[in-house]
Amino acid sequence: MSTSDRLIEATRELLWERGYVGTSPKAIQQHAGAGQGSMYHHFAGKPDLALAAIRRTAQELRGTAGRVLDAPGSAYERISGYLLRERDVLRGCPVGRLTMDPEVVASDELRAPVDETIAWLRGRLAEIVQEGVDRGEFDARLVPEDIAASIVATVQGGYVLARASGSTEAFDAAARGLLALLSPRTAAS
Repeated sequence: MSTSDRLIEATRELLWERGYVGTSPKAIQQHAGAGQGSMYHHFAGKPDLALAAIRRTAQELRGTAGRVLDAPGSAYERISGYLLRERDVLRGCPVGRLTMDPEVVASDELRAPVDETIAWLRGRLAEIVQEGVDRGEFDARLVPEDIAASIVATVQGGYVLARASGSTEAFDAAARGLLALLSPRTAAS
């Protein structure tokens, strides 16, 4: 792995664990095994490096979610696959956690990849819900954009509930509850 990749990966990890303020250039350098000169050779400073790390995290989330959402199957199966996919629930979402970081939210540049990723996810989920409505799998009264927002909110809220309780059960219960509401049996009644 190149020095710039090590710096980006270290920053990604530290942002997830500590947030922007808690991620100092010195901690990044130590975590990456890189010197100060190397960091400033590859990046203009902490904001530039953080932006590269946030972009990579966002790209990874899109790839992971996309593989599940673009898989074959019914709309319900793909949404179920997304909600129930393996994830490190107790660590939370590396993108969602950035929305709670005041320094990231205050910066249009740092916030942009976070916002774009969440918008992409909501859009992709809305498309899948619309497919389910069009195929008669879901109730025609469903508003795809509203359901997509509910799915994202359930996942992000599930992370919060799980972290607060120290147990993945809260996340799992939220996913099961949403899937019960979306169940083709429920939608058809």
